[in-house]
Amino acid sequence: MSEIEDPVATVVRLLSKNMWVVKEDGSLASILVSREWYDRELFKNYDGQITVGLTESREARLEISGRLRRRLGGLRVNVWATDKPSSSDSGKLIRQKMVEEVNRIVRQNRNKPNETLYYFAGVGQATGTHKAYHAGSAEELIPQHANWNELTNVEYEKIWYSDDNRYSKSHNVNGEYALMLFRFKIDSREKIVKKIVLAFEGYGTAPEANGCVLKVWHHVAGAWQIAGGGSGGGDESIVVTLTVNLSNYIDEDGYVWLLARTVNPSNGVTPAVLYCDYVSCTVTVNGITYLDIISYRNVDRVNVKPFVFCSEFSLVSWLFESVSEAT
Repeated sequence: MSEIEDPVATVVRLLSKNMWVVKEDGSLASILVSREWYDRELFKNYDGQITVGLTESREARLEISGRLRRRLGGLRVNVWATDKPSSSDSGKLIRQKMVEEVNRIVRQNRNKPNETLYYFAGVGQATGTHKAYHAGSAEELIPQHANWNELTNVEYEKIWYSDDNRYSKSHNVNGEYALMLFRFKIDSREKIVKKIVLAFEGYGTAPEANGCVLKVWHHVAGAWQIAGGGSGGGDESIVVTLTVNLSNYIDEDGYVWLLARTVNPSNGVTPAVLYCDYVSCTVTVNGITYLDIISYRNVDRVNVKPFVFCSEFSLVSWLFESVSEAT
């Protein structure tokens, strides 16, 4: 039987990747999402904390033999905040904003809590996770090649969203292609990943013909593989889906590498140009496939100073399993 991700890990990642709390002064609140329990010392560096814990796990047979089963989980999500003199928001207000975010995130992802979307919004040169590079070459450079140049902060902003504000790489050397390289940092353990979907929105132009090619780095073979592509001279959404031997495409540092290049090279007179508006990586893990909120309540701690404002959610999750008999 394949390995299943702990539902607490799934919910921690879901909330941390999607949490977006804006304070009254317009700045983003720093929110830490972790496993239980609350740590008062964290408020020195964070505006709020969210903790996740498992309260129970039950199994139900869905057929007489017990082969098909549903694993039903109960989860506790606590939202914590306190008053901070340096913050524009009171502890109660930060707590309320986090409560609304938990509601929003769970509702929007209730049928796909095991999916995580990775993209470049907010990424810049100082970011240590996702990275994007450009180059010009007659061959498909390996990820570690010295000729790759990282995008500048201004260039990164052009691939943050699908908004027609494109980054372009123009290369005008005879016989050489325009290339881009994208690195995604995957949070999940490779053994529980069951699908990776890489999507590129853009296009390529060149003297001979338009189009672009996508390839994924096979770190075991040390080669670019799994090609996809388009042939248009305008924005196309090109998707590469991986479902087998996924550990070959997630390297030892947890990175997935995507290469994009023009189908044809420059002729030395007219450049080869590669355009990118948006690029993403969606990872699906083997774990819970449904998550919803049962209830929530306020459980403030007013016997300490400063007061700790807390809201406690009760969540339900489930996954289905097909269990083979022992031989």
